[in-house]
Amino acid sequence: MLQGSESAFAALVDRYKDRLFRLLGRYCRDAIECEDLAQDVFLKVFRKLHTFNHESQFYTWLYRIAVNAATDHLSRASHRRLRLVDDDAVLDRGSGDDENPANPLMTAELATATRAIVDSLPEKFRTILVLREFENLSYTEIAQVLQIQLGTVESRLFRARQRFKEAIERLHPELLPAGFTPTPRGGTR
Repeated sequence: MLQGSESAFAALVDRYKDRLFRLLGRYCRDAIECEDLAQDVFLKVFRKLHTFNHESQFYTWLYRIAVNAATDHLSRASHRRLRLVDDDAVLDRGSGDDENPANPLMTAELATATRAIVDSLPEKFRTILVLREFENLSYTEIAQVLQIQLGTVESRLFRARQRFKEAIERLHPELLPAGFTPTPRGGTR
């Protein structure tokens, strides 16, 4: 029986490990720290698997555990701040307009500015932006992960986007194209 449980759990790990590493990679830059944190999360999931009540999707339950573990882990390391990384923004935006040689530099500078601004936001705003803008979770999924009401998701996300927009306009107006209304990535429900 135990061996069947282990093989079923191994299948879960294999199915969700890439998504989990991507999520945790938003919280820590160091790959070894990210791997340690992922192992901790999967260990917690293994120990608490019997508590999963199937009222939500499995990955939202997993994300809830991962976000809590990442937040707890990084808050214990009081000398370090919660780090959010969006290195794929450089890759995602780098393609398409190669005629202008300044574009890769501007894209890299915008990605760096975005990281710094998101990193400076209060934790409740950082987390909600990561889940929505970088992990592309729906409002409902965010509510399940964070165990908050849908209205709270909406208001926090609105305030987080507003703070991000004000900061980028104040700190880096030179990075914004004319008529650009910034959000970390996207902004639709």
